[in-house]
Amino acid sequence: MEYNSFNTQSSFIQKVKNFDYILLTCILMLGIISAFSMYSTDGGEILFHSKSHISKFLIFFPTMIFLSFLNIKFWHYTAYFFYIIILIFLIWASLYGVKASGSQRWINLYFINLQPSELMKIAIIACLAKYYHRVQLDKVNSFQTILIALVVLILPIMLVISQPDLGTSILIALSGLVIIWLAGLNVKYFLYSFLTLLTLLPFFISFLKPYQKLRILTFLDPDKDPLGAGYQIIQSKIAVGSGGLMGKGFLKGTQSYLEFLPEKHTDFIFTLFAEEHGFVGALLLLLIYIIIIYRVIRIGSISRSYFAKLFCYGYGSAIFFYVTVNMSMVLGLLPIVGSPLPIMSYGGSSMLSTMIGFAIVMSAKINHKQLIA
Repeated sequence: MEYNSFNTQSSFIQKVKNFDYILLTCILMLGIISAFSMYSTDGGEILFHSKSHISKFLIFFPTMIFLSFLNIKFWHYTAYFFYIIILIFLIWASLYGVKASGSQRWINLYFINLQPSELMKIAIIACLAKYYHRVQLDKVNSFQTILIALVVLILPIMLVISQPDLGTSILIALSGLVIIWLAGLNVKYFLYSFLTLLTLLPFFISFLKPYQKLRILTFLDPDKDPLGAGYQIIQSKIAVGSGGLMGKGFLKGTQSYLEFLPEKHTDFIFTLFAEEHGFVGALLLLLIYIIIIYRVIRIGSISRSYFAKLFCYGYGSAIFFYVTVNMSMVLGLLPIVGSPLPIMSYGGSSMLSTMIGFAIVMSAKINHKQLIA
C-alpha cells in the first residue's frame, strides 16, 4: 500500500516537472494583460466586461492545468466523441439557440452562453488528428480517405455558416485543412481546390448575407461610407496610428475613452491595446504569441505519438491564424469577419476553447514519451 502511494506521488511530481513552464508563463502573462485591457475598456473601473472576463480567466486557467494531467491517450480516445458532441451542440444552436445581433450562435447553459462554433475549432483538430493517426501514409491520398476527411470538415462549416458566422467557419476550415496537409495530402489537391474556389467565388458571394457583402465592400473602400459601414475600421486605424511608438499610456486612449471605437472589448481589443501602449507594446504582445506558437510546435516535435504531433502542429497553426486574422482585420488588411484575439478578447466560449486546446498540448508535453497504438 505504501509502495503504491509512493509511486502515485512520484508519478504526480514527474508530471508537474514535465510541464512547459515557458508556455504556462506566456498564457498567464496574456491573462494578466487581457485583465488590464478589459479594465481599460470599462473606463478604469471593474464593471461588467472586466469582471466577467477576469472571473472566466480565473476559472478556465486552473481548469486548463487540471485537464493537462489527463493522459494524452484520453484525448485520443475521446476525440471522435468530442467532435460529435460539439456537432450536436451546433445543430441545437442553429435550431433553438439564443439570437443576438441577427445571429443564432449560442446555447444558454445558465452559467454561460456557450458558442459551440468556438469549441469546434479544437474538436476538428482533435478529430482529424485521431483519424489520420490510424491512416497509413500510402492511403492518405486515396479517394475514400480524402472523402471522409472532407465530410468531417464540411459538416460543421456548413452549420456555422448557417448561423451565420462566416469568420469562424473560415477559421475552422483553415484548422482542418492544416491537419489534412500535415497528414501528407498531395499539394496538387490544394492547388486544384484553390483554382476551383476562385472560379466559383462569384457564385459563393451571391449567397452571402447583405451585411457580409457590405463588409467586403467596406474593406475595399472604407472611406465610401465613413459614418456607416466603414466607421469601425477607420476609427480602428486612427486609434492604432495615434498610439505612436510608445503609446498614450494606460487608461489614456482617447479613441477608446471618447467612445469613437465601438466593440473595443471583443474583436477590437488589440486596437485599444495598441493605442495605449504603442508600437513597442504591440510588438511585445506579438512576441508573446510567437513564443506560444513556437512552444506548442516544439511540444509536437518531441512527442512520440503521431496524434499528439498532429494536434500540436495543427493547434499551433490555428493560433497563428487566429492572431493573424484578428490583427490584420483591425488594421484594415482583411475584411471584418469576427475573429477574437486568443485570451485577450472578451468571450467565455473563446477562452474556454483556447484553454482546452492548451490543456491537450500540455498533456502531450507531460506524456511526450508515450506511444498510442
